[in-house]
Amino acid sequence: MKKLVVLLLMAAISFVIVANRQKSETTQKPHTMETLSFAESDSKDYENQSDGASVLKKLEELPVYEYETREILLQNKGQKIYGVAYIPKTGKEKVPLVISSHGLGGSWRSNAGYAEQMARHGIAVYCFDFRGGGGKDSEGRTTQMSVMTEVSDLETVLEAAKNWDFADAGKIILLGASQGGIVSAITAARHTQDVAGLILLYPAFMISDLIHEVYDSMSEVPKTFRLRQFLIGYPYVSDMWDYDVYGEIGNYRKKVLLLQGDQDVIVPMDYTKRASEVYCDADYYVIQGAGHGFGGSAFERADNYIFDYLQKIGAIS
Repeated sequence: MKKLVVLLLMAAISFVIVANRQKSETTQKPHTMETLSFAESDSKDYENQSDGASVLKKLEELPVYEYETREILLQNKGQKIYGVAYIPKTGKEKVPLVISSHGLGGSWRSNAGYAEQMARHGIAVYCFDFRGGGGKDSEGRTTQMSVMTEVSDLETVLEAAKNWDFADAGKIILLGASQGGIVSAITAARHTQDVAGLILLYPAFMISDLIHEVYDSMSEVPKTFRLRQFLIGYPYVSDMWDYDVYGEIGNYRKKVLLLQGDQDVIVPMDYTKRASEVYCDADYYVIQGAGHGFGGSAFERADNYIFDYLQKIGAIS
């Protein structure tokens, strides 16, 4: 019965993957990758930490700029990584940069809503497809993809970004949603000097536990298997089998922003709450009424938390 429940949960995850992949292919401005329908709530969000929010500028008080987009292609392990940079026209030679990582089955378009908002307010954003992670513009097979191959991709982007002509190498921030969240957290922990900030949206810290709930040993893991229509492979399991995510992510000692919806049926809230306790300086907000993804008013609330955070860490003054 226990495994049946977990398999049903995995089916639910894949349903979200497929639905949002279809959505990203039919719209140019999706707010975020994993979006479930949910009832909006007027109840207040809660946080476990707060510092100086009253002195921060509201989003509508921040300067607004035009921005341009630029395709940037990279290589990792001999395969193409495709991405698009949103670059604000602030008149400054270099601006802070957010590197955006999508969730499983998403693409560089998945977090376009956040990218556009940030670019309008002076922050450059690079959105890219992970190799084999679901998007069609980068190379790689889904059956060879894992959390750790995506960490390698993000490390490639991070290293390249330090030399981009528009990016302030001292103000590079990672933003990750769902699986992109755990990928961003691991990367930040391994490159603390290069990452000025970390924004995690409903991060999928439960992947290792989920794998162990489904399989009792690595010998049970097939070469390939499906989460409904999404074909993944043995490396997805093997790379996370003995990995302790909470044992590593705390190596990142700078301020972190964690956001999750209280109606998230994919990532249990306990996983994000535990991460907020592992980090030495974390702002953790739960958005009432939001599921595994933020749309409508939940997107607006998340956006406000993100811009508050960017001010707190000095990316926006």
